[in-house]
Amino acid sequence: MPLPDITLPDYPFTPQRFERGAGIAMSYLDEGPRDGEVVLMLHGNPSWSFYWRRLVLGLRDRYRCIVPDHVGMGLSDKPDDKHYRYTLQSRIEDLEKLLEHLGITGPITLAVHDWGGMIGFGWALKRRGLVKRLVITNTAAFPLPQEKPLPWQLQLGRNYNIGALMIRGFNAFAAGTIDQCVSTKVSPEVRAAYVAPYNSWKNRISTLRFVQDIPLSPRDKAWAFVDEAGRTLHEYADRPAFIAWGLQDFVFDKHFLKGFTDALPKAEVMAFEDAHHYVLEDKHAVLVPAIRRFLDANPL
Repeated sequence: MPLPDITLPDYPFTPQRFERGAGIAMSYLDEGPRDGEVVLMLHGNPSWSFYWRRLVLGLRDRYRCIVPDHVGMGLSDKPDDKHYRYTLQSRIEDLEKLLEHLGITGPITLAVHDWGGMIGFGWALKRRGLVKRLVITNTAAFPLPQEKPLPWQLQLGRNYNIGALMIRGFNAFAAGTIDQCVSTKVSPEVRAAYVAPYNSWKNRISTLRFVQDIPLSPRDKAWAFVDEAGRTLHEYADRPAFIAWGLQDFVFDKHFLKGFTDALPKAEVMAFEDAHHYVLEDKHAVLVPAIRRFLDANPL
Protein backbone atom coordinates (compact mmCIF):
# COMPACT_ATOMS: atom_id res chain seq x y z
CA MET A 1 0.00 0.00 0.00
CA PRO A 2 1.75 3.21 -1.09
CA LEU A 3 1.80 6.11 1.34
CA PRO A 4 0.84 9.63 0.44
CA ASP A 5 3.59 11.67 -1.17
CA ILE A 6 5.71 12.19 1.93
CA THR A 7 9.38 11.98 2.77
CA LEU A 8 10.62 8.94 4.67
CA PRO A 9 13.85 10.08 6.36
CA ASP A 10 16.60 7.45 6.58
CA TYR A 11 14.37 4.91 4.82
CA PRO A 12 16.03 4.45 1.41
CA PHE A 13 14.64 0.95 1.03
CA THR A 14 12.51 -0.81 -1.55
CA PRO A 15 9.84 -2.73 0.38
CA GLN A 16 8.77 -6.09 -1.00
CA ARG A 17 5.35 -7.74 -0.97
CA PHE A 18 4.26 -11.16 0.20
CA GLU A 19 0.80 -12.67 -0.27
CA ARG A 20 0.06 -14.23 3.10
CA GLY A 21 -3.29 -15.69 1.93
CA ALA A 22 -6.91 -14.52 1.55
CA GLY A 23 -5.73 -11.88 -0.92
CA ILE A 24 -3.85 -9.99 1.80
CA ALA A 25 -0.33 -8.73 1.15
CA MET A 26 2.34 -8.00 3.72
CA SER A 27 5.08 -5.47 3.07
CA TYR A 28 8.57 -6.26 4.32
CA LEU A 29 12.18 -5.25 4.01
CA ASP A 30 14.86 -7.77 3.09
CA GLU A 31 18.12 -5.84 3.18
CA GLY A 32 21.68 -7.10 3.18
CA PRO A 33 23.56 -10.10 1.75
CA ARG A 34 21.47 -13.24 1.14
CA ASP A 35 24.07 -15.31 2.97
CA GLY A 36 24.41 -12.89 5.88
CA GLU A 37 23.38 -13.75 9.43
CA VAL A 38 19.65 -13.08 9.70
CA VAL A 39 18.38 -10.32 11.99
CA LEU A 40 14.58 -10.43 12.23
CA MET A 41 13.18 -7.10 13.44
CA LEU A 42 9.59 -6.98 14.69
CA HIS A 43 7.79 -3.71 15.37
CA GLY A 44 4.77 -3.10 17.56
CA ASN A 45 1.75 -0.80 17.71
CA PRO A 46 1.36 1.83 16.29
CA SER A 47 4.74 1.84 14.56
CA TRP A 48 5.95 -0.07 11.49
CA SER A 49 9.25 -1.06 9.88
CA PHE A 50 10.18 2.63 9.89
CA TYR A 51 11.03 2.23 13.61
CA TRP A 52 13.97 -0.05 12.71
CA ARG A 53 15.30 2.01 9.78
CA ARG A 54 18.54 3.23 11.34
CA LEU A 55 19.44 -0.19 12.68
CA VAL A 56 18.89 -1.66 9.21
CA LEU A 57 21.19 0.99 7.77
CA GLY A 58 23.81 0.16 10.40
CA LEU A 59 23.71 -3.60 9.77
CA ARG A 60 22.83 -4.27 6.15
CA ASP A 61 26.40 -4.28 4.85
CA ARG A 62 26.98 -7.59 6.66
CA TYR A 63 23.69 -8.81 8.12
CA ARG A 64 20.49 -9.85 6.37
CA CYS A 65 17.78 -7.65 7.89
CA ILE A 66 14.21 -8.91 7.54
CA VAL A 67 11.64 -6.40 8.76
CA PRO A 68 7.93 -7.06 8.15
CA ASP A 69 5.07 -4.64 8.49
CA HIS A 70 2.34 -6.54 10.33
CA VAL A 71 -0.99 -6.78 8.54
CA GLY A 72 -2.85 -3.52 9.02
CA MET A 73 0.36 -1.63 9.73
CA GLY A 74 2.83 0.41 7.70
CA LEU A 75 2.79 -0.49 4.01
CA SER A 76 0.93 -3.78 4.44
CA ASP A 77 -2.71 -4.25 3.45
CA LYS A 78 -5.33 -3.16 5.95
CA PRO A 79 -8.26 -5.57 5.64
CA ASP A 80 -11.46 -5.34 7.66
CA ASP A 81 -12.54 -7.82 10.31
CA LYS A 82 -14.41 -9.95 7.78
CA HIS A 83 -11.19 -10.77 5.94
CA TYR A 84 -8.61 -10.96 8.73
CA ARG A 85 -8.60 -11.91 12.40
CA TYR A 86 -6.60 -9.26 14.23
CA THR A 87 -5.19 -11.54 16.94
CA LEU A 88 -1.77 -12.48 18.23
CA GLN A 89 -2.21 -15.94 16.74
CA SER A 90 -2.73 -14.40 13.29
CA ARG A 91 0.44 -12.32 13.71
CA ILE A 92 2.44 -15.41 14.61
CA GLU A 93 1.03 -17.31 11.63
CA ASP A 94 1.85 -14.39 9.32
CA LEU A 95 5.45 -14.39 10.52
CA GLU A 96 5.75 -18.13 10.06
CA LYS A 97 4.43 -17.87 6.48
CA LEU A 98 6.78 -15.00 5.62
CA LEU A 99 9.87 -16.80 6.88
CA GLU A 100 8.83 -19.96 5.06
CA HIS A 101 8.37 -17.89 1.88
CA LEU A 102 11.89 -16.50 2.31
CA GLY A 103 13.39 -19.89 3.05
CA ILE A 104 14.61 -18.82 6.50
CA THR A 105 15.15 -21.88 8.64
CA GLY A 106 17.58 -20.39 11.16
CA PRO A 107 19.68 -19.41 12.91
CA ILE A 108 18.01 -16.08 13.70
CA THR A 109 18.71 -13.00 15.77
CA LEU A 110 15.35 -11.88 17.14
CA ALA A 111 15.02 -8.10 17.57
CA VAL A 112 11.77 -6.88 19.12
CA HIS A 113 9.90 -3.78 20.23
CA ASP A 114 6.48 -3.32 21.84
CA TRP A 115 4.02 -5.97 20.49
CA GLY A 116 6.91 -7.33 18.44
CA GLY A 117 8.06 -9.01 21.64
CA MET A 118 4.98 -11.16 21.97
CA ILE A 119 4.80 -11.83 18.24
CA GLY A 120 8.45 -12.88 18.14
CA PHE A 121 8.54 -14.88 21.35
CA GLY A 122 5.12 -16.35 20.52
CA TRP A 123 6.45 -17.51 17.15
CA ALA A 124 9.54 -18.92 18.88
CA LEU A 125 7.59 -21.03 21.38
CA LYS A 126 7.91 -24.00 19.02
CA ARG A 127 11.21 -22.83 17.50
CA ARG A 128 13.41 -21.73 20.38
CA GLY A 129 16.35 -23.57 18.90
CA LEU A 130 16.35 -21.26 15.87
CA VAL A 131 16.78 -18.11 17.97
CA LYS A 132 20.47 -17.69 18.70
CA ARG A 133 20.67 -14.03 19.79
CA LEU A 134 18.23 -11.48 21.21
CA VAL A 135 17.93 -7.71 20.83
CA ILE A 136 15.18 -6.46 23.14
CA THR A 137 13.82 -2.90 23.22
CA ASN A 138 10.89 -1.75 25.42
CA THR A 139 8.61 -4.73 25.00
CA ALA A 140 7.11 -7.72 26.80
CA ALA A 141 7.29 -11.50 26.58
CA PHE A 142 5.29 -12.26 29.73
CA PRO A 143 2.03 -11.14 31.37
CA LEU A 144 1.60 -7.72 32.91
CA PRO A 145 3.63 -7.72 36.16
CA GLN A 146 1.46 -7.84 39.28
CA GLU A 147 2.88 -4.58 40.60
CA LYS A 148 2.22 -2.80 37.28
CA PRO A 149 -1.34 -1.59 36.54
CA LEU A 150 -2.41 -1.23 32.92
CA PRO A 151 -2.05 2.50 32.14
CA TRP A 152 -5.35 4.34 31.81
CA GLN A 153 -4.58 5.31 28.21
CA LEU A 154 -4.54 1.64 27.21
CA GLN A 155 -7.54 0.81 29.40
CA LEU A 156 -9.48 3.51 27.58
CA GLY A 157 -8.70 2.10 24.14
CA ARG A 158 -9.07 -1.53 25.21
CA ASN A 159 -12.32 -1.37 27.14
CA TYR A 160 -14.35 1.70 26.19
CA ASN A 161 -16.13 2.91 23.07
CA ILE A 162 -14.87 6.45 23.58
CA GLY A 163 -11.30 5.16 23.44
CA ALA A 164 -12.02 3.22 20.25
CA LEU A 165 -13.53 6.37 18.72
CA MET A 166 -10.46 8.41 19.60
CA ILE A 167 -8.11 5.82 18.06
CA ARG A 168 -10.04 5.25 14.83
CA GLY A 169 -11.72 8.61 14.47
CA PHE A 170 -8.88 10.93 15.42
CA ASN A 171 -5.75 8.77 15.06
CA ALA A 172 -5.08 9.47 18.73
CA PHE A 173 -2.94 6.40 19.26
CA ALA A 174 -0.48 6.81 16.39
CA ALA A 175 -0.19 10.58 16.74
CA GLY A 176 -0.11 10.49 20.52
CA THR A 177 2.59 7.85 20.64
CA ILE A 178 5.08 9.64 18.42
CA ASP A 179 4.34 12.93 20.21
CA GLN A 180 4.44 11.61 23.77
CA CYS A 181 6.72 8.54 23.64
CA VAL A 182 9.97 10.22 22.66
CA SER A 183 12.10 12.31 24.96
CA THR A 184 13.47 14.37 22.10
CA LYS A 185 10.88 15.75 19.71
CA VAL A 186 11.21 14.27 16.24
CA SER A 187 11.25 16.31 13.05
CA PRO A 188 7.96 17.00 11.24
CA GLU A 189 9.09 14.60 8.49
CA VAL A 190 9.68 11.74 10.94
CA ARG A 191 6.37 12.40 12.69
CA ALA A 192 4.56 12.36 9.36
CA ALA A 193 6.20 9.06 8.45
CA TYR A 194 4.98 7.39 11.64
CA VAL A 195 1.45 8.69 11.27
CA ALA A 196 0.95 8.44 7.48
CA PRO A 197 -0.03 4.74 7.27
CA TYR A 198 -3.01 5.44 9.53
CA ASN A 199 -4.63 8.22 7.53
CA SER A 200 -8.28 7.12 7.66
CA TRP A 201 -10.83 5.31 9.80
CA LYS A 202 -10.36 2.18 7.64
CA ASN A 203 -6.57 2.28 7.89
CA ARG A 204 -6.58 2.59 11.69
CA ILE A 205 -8.24 -0.74 12.34
CA SER A 206 -5.04 -2.48 13.43
CA THR A 207 -3.97 0.24 15.85
CA LEU A 208 -7.25 -0.35 17.69
CA ARG A 209 -7.33 -4.13 17.42
CA PHE A 210 -3.83 -4.40 18.88
CA VAL A 211 -4.96 -2.48 21.96
CA GLN A 212 -8.11 -4.57 22.28
CA ASP A 213 -6.02 -7.77 22.08
CA ILE A 214 -3.88 -6.92 25.13
CA PRO A 215 -4.06 -10.08 27.30
CA LEU A 216 -4.75 -9.53 30.99
CA SER A 217 -6.27 -12.86 32.06
CA PRO A 218 -6.88 -16.42 30.82
CA ARG A 219 -10.16 -15.17 29.34
CA ASP A 220 -8.25 -13.24 26.66
CA LYS A 221 -7.35 -14.82 23.32
CA ALA A 222 -3.65 -14.00 23.51
CA TRP A 223 -3.18 -15.17 27.09
CA ALA A 224 -1.94 -18.70 26.35
CA PHE A 225 0.91 -17.38 24.20
CA VAL A 226 1.90 -14.73 26.73
CA ASP A 227 1.73 -17.07 29.69
CA GLU A 228 3.84 -19.78 28.04
CA ALA A 229 6.36 -17.25 26.71
CA GLY A 230 6.79 -15.88 30.21
CA ARG A 231 7.27 -19.32 31.74
CA THR A 232 9.92 -20.26 29.18
CA LEU A 233 11.77 -16.95 28.80
CA HIS A 234 14.58 -18.15 31.10
CA GLU A 235 15.44 -20.82 28.52
CA TYR A 236 17.13 -18.09 26.45
CA ALA A 237 19.54 -17.26 29.27
CA ASP A 238 22.32 -19.24 27.62
CA ARG A 239 22.20 -17.09 24.46
CA PRO A 240 23.70 -13.64 23.86
CA ALA A 241 21.16 -10.92 24.60
CA PHE A 242 21.25 -7.14 24.29
CA ILE A 243 18.62 -5.08 26.10
CA ALA A 244 18.06 -1.40 25.26
CA TRP A 245 15.50 0.39 27.40
CA GLY A 246 13.98 3.84 27.64
CA LEU A 247 13.15 4.28 31.33
CA GLN A 248 10.62 7.06 30.71
CA ASP A 249 8.26 4.55 29.08
CA PHE A 250 5.04 4.60 31.12
CA VAL A 251 3.87 1.24 29.76
CA PHE A 252 7.00 -0.91 29.38
CA ASP A 253 8.68 0.55 32.44
CA LYS A 254 11.19 -0.67 35.02
CA HIS A 255 8.91 -3.60 35.94
CA PHE A 256 9.11 -5.00 32.43
CA LEU A 257 12.85 -4.35 32.27
CA LYS A 258 13.26 -6.31 35.50
CA GLY A 259 11.27 -9.18 34.02
CA PHE A 260 13.82 -9.47 31.23
CA THR A 261 16.93 -8.96 33.34
CA ASP A 262 15.73 -11.55 35.88
CA ALA A 263 15.17 -14.11 33.12
CA LEU A 264 18.30 -13.15 31.16
CA PRO A 265 20.88 -12.32 33.86
CA LYS A 266 23.83 -12.36 31.44
CA ALA A 267 22.28 -9.87 29.03
CA GLU A 268 24.10 -6.69 28.10
CA VAL A 269 21.87 -3.84 29.24
CA MET A 270 21.77 -0.20 28.19
CA ALA A 271 19.03 1.62 30.08
CA PHE A 272 18.51 5.36 29.61
CA GLU A 273 16.90 7.70 32.11
CA ASP A 274 16.41 10.24 29.30
CA ALA A 275 14.77 7.94 26.73
CA HIS A 276 11.14 6.93 26.21
CA HIS A 277 9.23 4.08 24.54
CA TYR A 278 10.67 4.75 21.09
CA VAL A 279 14.16 4.21 22.41
CA LEU A 280 15.65 3.82 18.92
CA GLU A 281 14.42 7.32 18.09
CA ASP A 282 15.86 8.85 21.24
CA LYS A 283 19.15 6.93 21.34
CA HIS A 284 19.90 5.65 17.84
CA ALA A 285 23.27 7.40 17.74
CA VAL A 286 24.39 5.29 20.70
CA LEU A 287 22.39 2.13 20.17
CA VAL A 288 23.03 1.37 16.51
CA PRO A 289 26.83 1.08 16.93
CA ALA A 290 26.36 -0.70 20.27
CA ILE A 291 24.06 -3.32 18.74
CA ARG A 292 26.45 -3.70 15.82
CA ARG A 293 29.32 -4.33 18.24
CA PHE A 294 27.19 -6.84 20.15
CA LEU A 295 26.36 -8.80 17.00
CA ASP A 296 29.93 -8.72 15.72
CA ALA A 297 31.23 -9.93 19.09
CA ASN A 298 28.76 -12.83 19.24
CA PRO A 299 28.80 -14.46 15.80
CA LEU A 300 26.44 -17.28 15.06
